Amino acid sequence: MTATTGRRAATAGAAVVPLARNRGFRRLWVGEGVSVLGNATTSVLLPLVAVLELDAGAAVVGLLTAAAWLPWLVIGLPAGAWVDRLPARAVMIVADLVAAVAVGSVPVAAALDALTLPHLVGAALAAGVSTVFFRTAYTVFLPQIVPDEQLEAANARLLGTESGMQVAGPGIGGAMAQALGAAAGLALDAASFLVSALCLWRVRPVRQPERPPQAPLRVRIREGVAFVASDRYLRWFVVVGGISNFGLTGYTALLVLFLVDTVGLGPSALGVVMTVGACGGLLGATVATWLSRRLGSARATVLLIVAGGPPALLVGLGGGGAQVAWTVAGLFLVGLAVVSGNVLRGAWRQRYVPQPLMGRVVTTSQFVNFGTMPLAGLAAGALGEVLGVRETVVLMAAVHCAACLSALRSPLRGLREMPAPREMPPVVTPSR
Repeated sequence: MTATTGRRAATAGAAVVPLARNRGFRRLWVGEGVSVLGNATTSVLLPLVAVLELDAGAAVVGLLTAAAWLPWLVIGLPAGAWVDRLPARAVMIVADLVAAVAVGSVPVAAALDALTLPHLVGAALAAGVSTVFFRTAYTVFLPQIVPDEQLEAANARLLGTESGMQVAGPGIGGAMAQALGAAAGLALDAASFLVSALCLWRVRPVRQPERPPQAPLRVRIREGVAFVASDRYLRWFVVVGGISNFGLTGYTALLVLFLVDTVGLGPSALGVVMTVGACGGLLGATVATWLSRRLGSARATVLLIVAGGPPALLVGLGGGGAQVAWTVAGLFLVGLAVVSGNVLRGAWRQRYVPQPLMGRVVTTSQFVNFGTMPLAGLAAGALGEVLGVRETVVLMAAVHCAACLSALRSPLRGLREMPAPREMPPVVTPSR
């Protein structure tokens, strides 16, 4: 019996518990949501600390973004192989604790008047490492507590909550920066990671994961890379996702600086603008499953990818007064399409990829998808110093737009539904 058919057989005869009554899913839902809230507020407060307290420019803000995403490029591939061999829940808990320590160290250093730029970069780097392991383990863990037929609905709820936290996060971050100072506000972010760890500690899987056979690390990494490289759908998503994320990260890396220095917003107004813009992601998670049913999962996925490109060009048009509405509209529409598409792609991948390969396939994909992000942060910082912040925001938005429009020529063209699950490929035993 193969891994995929075995997974189906394990749940075929069992009554499916509604998600609302699945205690394990509810706890994961709360824990993941609180963790994302911490990340969302941190993504605003860290650059605010750099800009307001350390007088940082575009290059420094870009460096902070690069540090947060660099771990995907450095440890992404081995992390997938490790997570496939380790208890996913324990990995997520440890990742939350590491993030709590990293983020919590910033307000402590600020209170002691010892905060420096290297400390901020180090905190961003450590939080980034924790994110690599948390996000990889979360993808592996969800199918252990939710049956296959509920994965799309579960992903919609999780990503909807994630979008909701990203809606609340910037507003909360801006309010905390206004009331307490940006550095002090990070203390509450650190506490959110501890709450997440507590919630996850109480989750128990209902299905035991299928462990891959023992093999050297390099062999396990190679299996994940080969699976993605040989699959025309996964391969296309990886390439286009990497280019798209380069553009997205490039303009979001400078977004706080753009809104504060170029548009002229204060911390509270900055939080409001980013909060309203992030509401698009919340709506996107809500409509994703409906679009999939109406159009078919493949058609809906292509439509959402294409629709998420051109609105990014609006972000750089923002200005003082009512003109900031252009930035809000761009953030809202991009968030709507991107999050909705992520719901459909995430649920499909969790069904499509054999469970023993899940962690390695996720990190192979994200090695490229997220590996372009530190490069984008550095590039945006350098271009912001040379071309100007607004010009760089528009240029990076154009890169994202071009990647999205390539979906019109994707392997999904002509399909109504996303491809059926693949079976586990034969395991090649390494020669001694």
